[in-house]
Amino acid sequence: MSRINTNVPSIVSARILGRNNQAMNQALERLSTGLRINSGKDDPAGLIASETLRSEMTAISAAMDNARRADNIISVGEGALQEVSSLLIELESLVDHSANEAGLSTQEIAANQLQIDSILDTINRIAGSTEFQGKKLLDGSLDYTTSGISTGATASAITSLQINSARLPNGGYRNVVLEVTQSAQTARMVHAGSAIGAGGVTLQITGTLGSEQISLASGTAGSAVIAAINQSTALTGLSAILSGSNVVFSSTEYGSDVFISVEALYGTYAVTGGDSGNMDHGVDVGVRVNGVDAITQGLDASLRTTALSMDMVLAGNFATQTAATKTFYITGGGADFSISPRLGINSMASLGIQSVYSGGLGRGDIGYLSSLGSGQTNQLTSGNFETAQRVIRAANQQISALRGRLGAFQKNTLGSTLNALAIALENTTSAESAIRDADFATETSRLTRAQILVQSSTSVLQMANQAPQNVLTLLQ
Repeated sequence: MSRINTNVPSIVSARILGRNNQAMNQALERLSTGLRINSGKDDPAGLIASETLRSEMTAISAAMDNARRADNIISVGEGALQEVSSLLIELESLVDHSANEAGLSTQEIAANQLQIDSILDTINRIAGSTEFQGKKLLDGSLDYTTSGISTGATASAITSLQINSARLPNGGYRNVVLEVTQSAQTARMVHAGSAIGAGGVTLQITGTLGSEQISLASGTAGSAVIAAINQSTALTGLSAILSGSNVVFSSTEYGSDVFISVEALYGTYAVTGGDSGNMDHGVDVGVRVNGVDAITQGLDASLRTTALSMDMVLAGNFATQTAATKTFYITGGGADFSISPRLGINSMASLGIQSVYSGGLGRGDIGYLSSLGSGQTNQLTSGNFETAQRVIRAANQQISALRGRLGAFQKNTLGSTLNALAIALENTTSAESAIRDADFATETSRLTRAQILVQSSTSVLQMANQAPQNVLTLLQ
């Protein structure tokens, strides 16, 4: 080359040296940050994928934190319920011992009643004071709210209702339609005629609660027969009424587990209507809830679906009507936990925690726990020990069922969700790392190559800059 104004080889060498410097700087940046993608120009498509995965990782981590927090909240409530269970067991012990009236003095009965009052106060205190960061857990504030329905002994359709979980749209409600598909029936048998014939008769009447023998003299009127049988209703679970000239025997409760038997041990006393010899069984109510057949036993009905889970006790006058319908609404409430990376109604785990105040533990058809307090209908001096025991056992069953639901929620919902989310976080993190993180083996190799090329380019550039000086020899 004999031109000195424009050094083309120098320009080429400078360009190549700049490119090699850029490659070396990029390798140094990746090795210093540990990231393959430090800006959008490094890999635009990879950056988009990486940021999407990072967003998913953040959502998964938040869902895991939410699930752990939910587990902590449930643990606090379950711990309090465990103490309530112990108190209910002690309460039944007091009632059972107090039923031994002939063996206890008036002072002992009064002392037992004092202890019962103390237990009821403690249960109410636990219900009102159990909280997590100021949020009450057992006072009913986490129970579902309803409209269009009344519960209790005077309810027209439902005497007791517990909504375990319900998925409600934000700001919306869920309607619940009940339809009786099979009327509930008591066990029922009929004796044609009312008065006892010649020679008299000895009957053995048996019900779900027990058996009793009744001897009736010849000519005993139908009304006297009814009275004799009904005197033992509390012992047998069987009652009788006079229908025209017939004596109708029936169980006091409904359902396939309920039975009655009327058999003449002496004399002649024919009965009809039994489904198995001298025995007849009741029939469970059939209920369809929002088009789904409920699980039933007697007057009890339970529904278990993803959208709605609830337990209820139907009123006898409603359950005995075929094709009877009732509609009510779940308007809100419940404890909602967001334990899924994607927010929305399907990501919510909902749970209803009913009040455990003594006024709400029990059943509308038999009574509530508060009725055992001083001055109430089932206090010890009332002598209603059987009813008191049934109330306590119903309350204990409620608490046990609630503890079971909370435990199942912790184990099967929260525990399984945490396990699944942990695996999802591992795989998502791995995918994001494969896109964004730098491979140090590769980058150190590239750095070494770039360093060598920079040194080589620098030497070449130096040679290219010295080349025009050779032209000066032509001027000598």
